[in-house]
Amino acid sequence: MTTLFAIGSTEIIFIIIVVFLIFLIPIIALIDILKSKFEGNSKLIWIILVVFTSLIGTLLYFTIGKNQKLKV
Repeated sequence: MTTLFAIGSTEIIFIIIVVFLIFLIPIIALIDILKSKFEGNSKLIWIILVVFTSLIGTLLYFTIGKNQKLKV
């Protein structure tokens, strides 16, 4: 009998790295948002966006949101 979905050690390592990055990148974005100053409710909006949309919200923050931070 053959196994169709055999996962080797290389695939397991790849899966662990991908899952780690999917969780690590939003955490880095949240830390950056919390440490920075924004105008009005922008900080709250970015936090909600990153928490609820994870990777998409994080990518949006790093492309758009970093330019909205107040220069102190």
